[in-house]
Amino acid sequence: MSKRLLITDDAMIIRAMIRDAATEAGWEVVGEATNGAEAVELYRSLKPDLVTLDLVMPEFDGLHALREIRKIDAAARVVIVSAINQKPALRETLRLGACDFLVKPFAKPLLIETITRAIA
Repeated sequence: MSKRLLITDDAMIIRAMIRDAATEAGWEVVGEATNGAEAVELYRSLKPDLVTLDLVMPEFDGLHALREIRKIDAAARVVIVSAINQKPALRETLRLGACDFLVKPFAKPLLIETITRAIA
């Protein structure tokens, strides 16, 4: 059975890159959100195995969405995929329960390795 993934990013091109790489690696993309508010609602209804989450988005930013998703499910598996490569942001996401942090732009093999490790 394939692993179920919810992709969250306001950039369509990034969502497509994640979707294509994940699909090639055998993941089922069950939903795509363009902002943090959509991510929270889709998480609530879809209960995916893993969420990729950008930090800078409209509506709710990624930190707010991460907090809300973890309120819904304390065991939620979330990987942050963001262009923000700052140690304070990384520490905060990990403190809030993110599994890992991937900096954009990313190589496809590193994305696959990161999301696979997140659910291992």
